[in-house]
Amino acid sequence: MTIIYNKHLLRNRRRELRHSLPPAEVLLWQYLKGRRVAGFKFRRQYSVGNYVVDFYCPRLKLAIEVDGPSHYQSEKAIAYDKQRQKFLESFGISFIRVTNHDIYSNLSGVIDFIYTVASSE
Repeated sequence: MTIIYNKHLLRNRRRELRHSLPPAEVLLWQYLKGRRVAGFKFRRQYSVGNYVVDFYCPRLKLAIEVDGPSHYQSEKAIAYDKQRQKFLESFGISFIRVTNHDIYSNLSGVIDFIYTVASSE
């Protein structure tokens, strides 16, 4: 059987990413950790295939990506994100994409949206 989730080869990369979270991800993590959203467990920097998602809820098969400016500055980055999202969705994973700006300017709205998605699953 092929291992798709949290490949051992990416363990160090996931650890590096967890230890260097951007401020927007740190802020969102404060609300996702400890089963604070509808009782669902979220994980930080979870890998699926060769891709690492910012937050993932295995029970819901829900990935949350927090996008900073670099995700929108080049066509290459936009194409990469589309390819990655398509790959994740091929495993039945739902995808929520929020921006750093969303988190800083409307954190309660972001949390409410995640809660709504999680509660409807």
